[in-house]
Amino acid sequence: MSETLPEHASVVVIGGGIMGCSTLYHLARMGVGDAVLVERNQLTSGTTWHSAAQVRALRHSRNLTRMIQYSVDLYAQLEEETGQNVGWIQKGSLSIATNPDRLTHIRRQEALAHAYGIDARSISAGEAKERWPLMNAEDVLGAVWSPDDGRVSPSDVCAALAKAARKRNARIFEQTGVTGILTENGRVRGVETTRGTIRCDAVALCAGLWSREVGAMAGAEVPLLACEHFYLLTKPVEGITGNMPTLSDHDNHLYIRDDSGGLLVGCFEPMGKPIAPGVLDENFEFRLLPEDWDHFEPMMMNALHRLPALETAEVKSLLNGPESFTADGTFMLGETAETRGLFLGCGMNSVGMASGGGAGMNLAHCIVHGHTAYDLSEADAKRFAPVFNSVEHLMARAPEILGTHYEIAFPGKQLKTARGLRLLPLHKDYVAAEARFGQVYGWERPLYFGGEATPALTFGRPPWFDQVRAEVAAAHERAAIFDASPFGKIEVQGPDAEAFLLRSCAGYMARKPGSVIYTAVLNDRGTFESDITAHRIAEDHYRLFVGTAAIKRDLAWFRRHAEGFDVTLTDSTEDYAVLGLMGPEAARIAADCGAPELNDLGYFKVGPAHIAGHHVRAARMSYVGEAGWEITCRAENAPAIYAALTGAGATPAGLYAQTAMRIEKGFCAMGHELDGDVTPIETGLDFAIRKTGGFIGAEALAARGAAGAENHVISLTFDDAEAVPLGHEPIHAEDQIVGQTTSAAFGFRIGAPVALGHAKGLGDGQRVQVDIARRLFDATVTLGPLFDREGARMKP
Repeated sequence: MSETLPEHASVVVIGGGIMGCSTLYHLARMGVGDAVLVERNQLTSGTTWHSAAQVRALRHSRNLTRMIQYSVDLYAQLEEETGQNVGWIQKGSLSIATNPDRLTHIRRQEALAHAYGIDARSISAGEAKERWPLMNAEDVLGAVWSPDDGRVSPSDVCAALAKAARKRNARIFEQTGVTGILTENGRVRGVETTRGTIRCDAVALCAGLWSREVGAMAGAEVPLLACEHFYLLTKPVEGITGNMPTLSDHDNHLYIRDDSGGLLVGCFEPMGKPIAPGVLDENFEFRLLPEDWDHFEPMMMNALHRLPALETAEVKSLLNGPESFTADGTFMLGETAETRGLFLGCGMNSVGMASGGGAGMNLAHCIVHGHTAYDLSEADAKRFAPVFNSVEHLMARAPEILGTHYEIAFPGKQLKTARGLRLLPLHKDYVAAEARFGQVYGWERPLYFGGEATPALTFGRPPWFDQVRAEVAAAHERAAIFDASPFGKIEVQGPDAEAFLLRSCAGYMARKPGSVIYTAVLNDRGTFESDITAHRIAEDHYRLFVGTAAIKRDLAWFRRHAEGFDVTLTDSTEDYAVLGLMGPEAARIAADCGAPELNDLGYFKVGPAHIAGHHVRAARMSYVGEAGWEITCRAENAPAIYAALTGAGATPAGLYAQTAMRIEKGFCAMGHELDGDVTPIETGLDFAIRKTGGFIGAEALAARGAAGAENHVISLTFDDAEAVPLGHEPIHAEDQIVGQTTSAAFGFRIGAPVALGHAKGLGDGQRVQVDIARRLFDATVTLGPLFDREGARMKP
């Protein structure tokens, strides 16, 4: 260990666990020859050393899966590169099901594995028993076998990463605690440590369960919290010879594997035990928390049922180690919104060893190149509403997140803790109308109205089917109100407003005041950073509408590109409510409510009016394919305006109805059809791109077009009305997987289940099959929207 800290380093990595070591290694591999890692104790001394270290490749998205596949390849390569054995044991994993819903769940995972090129196959209960002879299989209905999964030795992996990083001139300083992070004008400038100060251009914060407190040193929000995580270790047990597959008994909240001839039995119990910030201090080094047999007892009973041999096994210890969890169960990766140059790689939610190799590579890539190697927006460090950084909310939510690891992924599943954090201006009205709420970016948003307050979830036709059908019918036959108030709103004002937006947006931003503009926001690679709608209110004033969960990320992006322009950017999200009045009776209702002039607005035009005596600004547009307006008003005036609209005959409708109608219309959405891996050309949105260029990403987009890029978004109509696609299902054509669904719903105006997806080389009218939980359903391809292909219903 070098004794003297350097005065300057391009990047300082804080934390010596799997994420810190992986990030340092990849920085060095990418040419950052002066990268430094500081660790206040010793490498792996926090959470990493006691990890159960399972490496299961399959995750719920292609890129998270790709990331773990990278980890597997990296760990194997490290042995060749350094001579350090990383303890890779590839004995596969076995997921069992003891009820029909779990069987559907694991078969959906199997189908997903095939789409991502992972070997996974259904096996019988009998074959599962053959692979795990100690298992009681009497209640097992079936299983999925994944032969390529395995596990590693956490300390050995980190030792190999550190060794390889040092060979590339990276430096590691143990026993070096961080006491402060220096910032200037919102940008990282250095790191203060117990051994001196290092000036730097960037910081990679990989401090595990202490990351929230360290991030606060730089004025950044890092919403994570530690929970206790338990696993039982036994002395050798008869019947365990050599290494065995990891056994996942998620119906009983358990994972099981061999360990030194004995058993390791771990759990993600339904509700974990949170650890308040400050309880684990700088002296918590290679330490564990006290055993808690009372808390573990229900899991122990489950384990005795699954493994009768446990009854006579001699217990070695009940290990209790802290793990950090975020508010949604996915880690945080990338630059923070608050502080330039501060990059997060933390909140690993007990999958640090599986994710660490690929996550460290992507974090280093983000620091060096300004973006991850592929789209990882689901792990974006800027995705959480500030309200989730509250200790109170984290103490409530993190224990539930621990339990969701092994829950069945039912559609419509909602978290129960940390609810009611942000209420819409019409929340009381929606409660009175029996709204059933879902939480989006902290907002309580109506999903649908009526029906059971706590419906039984299913993979079949959902219990809210009839409610959603009625809401779609209201919008299609009469008029409905869709609440878009949670959408982020950004005021762009100043003499350079037009010039700034012509640079930062790809659409036709120079349209006259009174125009509505749909535009892609692209990065330097020509792929999507966001897609937004803009109202040009005046020559020097635009109002941008961004995705509900995108406001923190998009506002940070626009602010970072506003340097050199005379503009001000203001978050006005909570100042305004937005009500979408949609349907054939919308025109009559507007006139009845005192705003007949709205009927004179042209399509994609915005203008002022008064409803119920209150000023509104209405935009003639539709996200659901029916005529109407998105009506913006002051938040405090929303109840009176809503009362007038419903009094004139409009019906409230929820997010599920809106989504179903969006899919029927073939409208793409961020996080589904659109992300940082695709361009407007490949998603059929090049019609909204300026041919003259001059915007960020124009050159890369032109190059993609010249290389032959084509639109590969398709619509699907299913033959079987009982099919229930959810999205992410593989699409088959001529016995080959050719794509994947991205959004799915029942299309009530079509009279069949429908989906959007990405698939290349398919023609209009072509027949395909979609794999839903290993059952193939026939569907027909449509290139373009399924409903009202000419768009006549949306226009006056």
